[in-house]
Amino acid sequence: MSQTTERILVAESVSRKFLVRQGLFAKKKTLTAVDAASFFLKKGECLGLVGESGCGKSTLGRLSCGLLQPTQGSILFCGTPLPPAGAGSWARGRIQMIFQDPFSSLNPRMTVQDAVAEPLTARGIPRAERIQAAEDMLARVGLKGTGKRYPHEFSGGQRQRIAIARSVMTHPDIIICDEAVSALDASVQAQILNLLKDMQEEFSPAYLFISHDLNIVGFMCQRILVMYLGRLLEEGPTEELFRHPAHPYTEALLAARNGLDASHPPLTGEIPSPLDPPAGCAFHPRCPYRKPLCEETMPPWTELSPGWRVRCHVAQQRVSCSQRSG
Repeated sequence: MSQTTERILVAESVSRKFLVRQGLFAKKKTLTAVDAASFFLKKGECLGLVGESGCGKSTLGRLSCGLLQPTQGSILFCGTPLPPAGAGSWARGRIQMIFQDPFSSLNPRMTVQDAVAEPLTARGIPRAERIQAAEDMLARVGLKGTGKRYPHEFSGGQRQRIAIARSVMTHPDIIICDEAVSALDASVQAQILNLLKDMQEEFSPAYLFISHDLNIVGFMCQRILVMYLGRLLEEGPTEELFRHPAHPYTEALLAARNGLDASHPPLTGEIPSPLDPPAGCAFHPRCPYRKPLCEETMPPWTELSPGWRVRCHVAQQRVSCSQRSG
């Protein structure tokens, strides 16, 4: 299989801007939620997207499944521009999304068997077959015999199992997991993560796995995208990023995942407003390694090795030092 055909989803310089008003009589300003993001997702892989809250991860996830349309750039699905999500979309059923809050994404007036069967409705499958397929899928996610109950009768972890069951009913090519386990306690998180792995082994969807928790991303994903203030700053294999983080922001995220790591400089300052982002590298106000060039010029992508790239003026020097010391 060629590299081109492996890439089921390709984002090319995708940006998404919103007009927002900060006061009743204030003039509208442009908020750039995603800024010229380029990445690809391969068939059957799990690609992580990490960053602090408000960095644009969820917006990029919604762009990737057609719930939002880019202001600039393009997203290709199987080599064809991704259409808007909706009943008339040819991509409907081939890309699914699992949201952070399963209760708000389930209709409280529908039984869970009807909710899980709903993706099959547009395909004209008779109701009896849809319901049987839903019951079979509920059994696969550990909820056998619960199809006639309603969402409020389930725990948070059970509702997320229902959401996962619904997402794989059409055997999609891609599932966007937007903070799919962040609202669950640790023991339930582990169950849901293992369920997602089992579903991937059985049905082979590609996952775009959005999370702020690097421990979870390290467990699930083969590659990682690091996002800050709407911009992708680093992309690479999970093992490389965890062992030798190239961007200072990636380093800071890794240092914070298990508490303060004294070997890495702590982050200082607040996240800049996306309504007034800093010039140059967006991370430079908080970066312990910044140079005057960082305040003036946005660094271009630098390839450190095949499949590993970073946007940082000082990254190559730091990675070389880290690899020698490691």
